[in-house]
Amino acid sequence: MLSESSAAVVTATLPVVRAHADQITGRFYTRMFTAHPELLNLFNRGNQATGRQQAALAASVVAYAGHLTGVDTTGWTAILDRIAHKHASLGITASRYPLVGRHLMAAVGEVLGAAVTPQVAAAWDEVYWLMACELVAREARLYTISGLAGDGAVWRDWRVAGVTPAATDVVSFVLVPADGGPVPGFVPGQYVSVAVDLDGGRGRQIRQYSLSGRPDTDHWRITVKRVRGTGGVPDGLVSRFLHERVAPGDILRLSPPFGEVSAVAGDGPLLLVSAGIGLTPALSALEHLAATAPDRPVVLAHADRDAAAHAHRAELVALHARLPRLRLRLWYEQGTAGDDTPPVVAEVSRGRIAPELIPLSPDAHVHLCGPLPFMNQVRGDLLRRGVPVERIGYEVFGPGMLPDAR
Repeated sequence: MLSESSAAVVTATLPVVRAHADQITGRFYTRMFTAHPELLNLFNRGNQATGRQQAALAASVVAYAGHLTGVDTTGWTAILDRIAHKHASLGITASRYPLVGRHLMAAVGEVLGAAVTPQVAAAWDEVYWLMACELVAREARLYTISGLAGDGAVWRDWRVAGVTPAATDVVSFVLVPADGGPVPGFVPGQYVSVAVDLDGGRGRQIRQYSLSGRPDTDHWRITVKRVRGTGGVPDGLVSRFLHERVAPGDILRLSPPFGEVSAVAGDGPLLLVSAGIGLTPALSALEHLAATAPDRPVVLAHADRDAAAHAHRAELVALHARLPRLRLRLWYEQGTAGDDTPPVVAEVSRGRIAPELIPLSPDAHVHLCGPLPFMNQVRGDLLRRGVPVERIGYEVFGPGMLPDAR
């Protein structure tokens, strides 16, 4: 808990820090990368370029301070768990936290200037270290569960056993351990980090991809959408590398599976809602249920640009045959007479998803995956329809959380 004296200072200064949080975190990253350019290898440069990473850090620190002082009622456990799983997938160790804390507190001083008295600096330093200690403890537990030493050595070589087009600009990679060892199990909804060494002196970059196949097999599958830059945002470095440079027989470096949200939570009706490449954890969930609980009632509501962009679309027909209580509800924004005929087992609508038309059982557990605006829209409608917040899980590709996370 925050000490009484620090709590008073943080409560008084929280509005000012919140108002300048993006400036502080922007300055923090500039300072840290200037002093330690090797750390650029840990961060998504696209998210740095758009400011998403800075905004996510700012929101997390401010939310944690509000949590400690009772000002913010956001469910903090979900945020901590999400950050800890992402950190573990990157191999971040406890030794990184003093460096981060030093540059973060220096950035606070540089942005707020004389307002940062010794008392203010000490109070916010206490906030940072309480947050850091909670994360270190969670990350240590995750490393132990994964059989890792917690020294940052999370990477293992995997051989690409197959590369298959899954849709327009989407490719699947089948992966097997290069050492011939066992394939770790995972929970549908979890992801792995993929580390690649880019050419042109750009160094290593890491991205997370959901496992899109069935657990408990002799291989893993990831499905990667090529990110094409628009509006000044650069092309996805790693997705382009994987699409253009990786072939069967090549070696990729992967982390163990991480991710705090299960796509098959509960044992009653299940609602999977996805958009675009957000379908991947839902596919894993359906494959898992077809093998372990084929009679479970499941609804998959999926939105995509068009039939050609719908990843693994043909697999839904086979999954429907193996899951007699699976209902498929699809929305395509665009469509022409030349489109492939949608799967006959699905109900298909044209246009954007209409959340109020998503079939919903009163006692359903829900898993969402897709762009943040999409998930905000669907989640808001589900809450209005009476789904308890604790029964709605979601996965975000990239930094960020939905409002009022629990």
